[in-house]
Amino acid sequence: MTCHDNPESTLQAAFLRHTESLAPPNRAFGDDDSAVYRTLLESTKAIPWKIDWATMEFAYIGPQIEALLGWAPSTWRNVNDWAERMHPDDRTAVVEFCVAQSQAGTDHEADYRALTRDGGYIWLRDVVHVVRNANGDVDSLIGFMFDISERKRTEEKLAQLQKELEHLSFRDSLTGVGNRRMFNSVMEREWATAKENGKPLSLIMIDIDFFKSYNDYYGHLQGDECLKRIARLLGEVAGPDNVLVRFGGEEFLLVLAATDAEAAVRIAERCRAFIAEEAIAHVRSPYNQCVTASFGVGTIVPTERMDPTAFLNLIDAQLYHAKDNGRNRISSVDRAGMLGESFKLHSR
Repeated sequence: MTCHDNPESTLQAAFLRHTESLAPPNRAFGDDDSAVYRTLLESTKAIPWKIDWATMEFAYIGPQIEALLGWAPSTWRNVNDWAERMHPDDRTAVVEFCVAQSQAGTDHEADYRALTRDGGYIWLRDVVHVVRNANGDVDSLIGFMFDISERKRTEEKLAQLQKELEHLSFRDSLTGVGNRRMFNSVMEREWATAKENGKPLSLIMIDIDFFKSYNDYYGHLQGDECLKRIARLLGEVAGPDNVLVRFGGEEFLLVLAATDAEAAVRIAERCRAFIAEEAIAHVRSPYNQCVTASFGVGTIVPTERMDPTAFLNLIDAQLYHAKDNGRNRISSVDRAGMLGESFKLHSR
């Protein structure tokens, strides 16, 4: 994909301030108007230009600009033409940066997307040298425009690959749902948000019943397929507003932001119903010889005195309570009983 095709690039304008300049302080191209000098300027791919500071008008711009952007040199009259032929998302930041650096007499450079005459965009880098007069005041700006589109395409591909790798690092490779790393990230964020807003946060821990017996009887490949099916069912119940992760082995976790205890238990009941309706055969299960799951549910409104790890351990205890009392059931705790606070237990 080129910059012509994707003006809404994820890459943004970039700037660099030059603390030192290699160019002579009182030397600007155009001082020597020889044919050789002009030929050298106009034969390079870099596009030379000069702006008079007092009038903000272009004193010169290389003819290469027309081949690159489609705009004839005669249409580059002043800095407004330069600014208006810039991507709207880049314009304000680039113009403000360049003006500030020029006023300070600092050499600088800026990357931005320039509008082509046919409506596309090309990435340019402007390298700017500030020329001062004998009094030390800014006299003019001279510089070169470089086409850096290929470099930006490479950067964008690398950024996309990085994004994909980051996405994969938060996903369970077997089921496609979130993994333990995603849970840690989401839990940290939602705990902080719930504490700040005073809203309830609920978690549902799910464990597939008799899964070792399932693997022993059907084999691990079939066990993997079972995990995928369960993950799909739980994902349907979770929807886009909640986060489902595979916590490890045959355990899953649902993170339910801004969800009270009653709503969390209803979601757990829907999960159990969905699994029952799927009727995944399990000849070693006492429940209609089908796969079932046990659920530990917990709800809390976090405060400074509360610890998310202790809360997770409390829900884990609820899960074991459900399994110890026959499996295929839900055990929940509301208003976690930490530091002497009251709490209610439910089992169904």
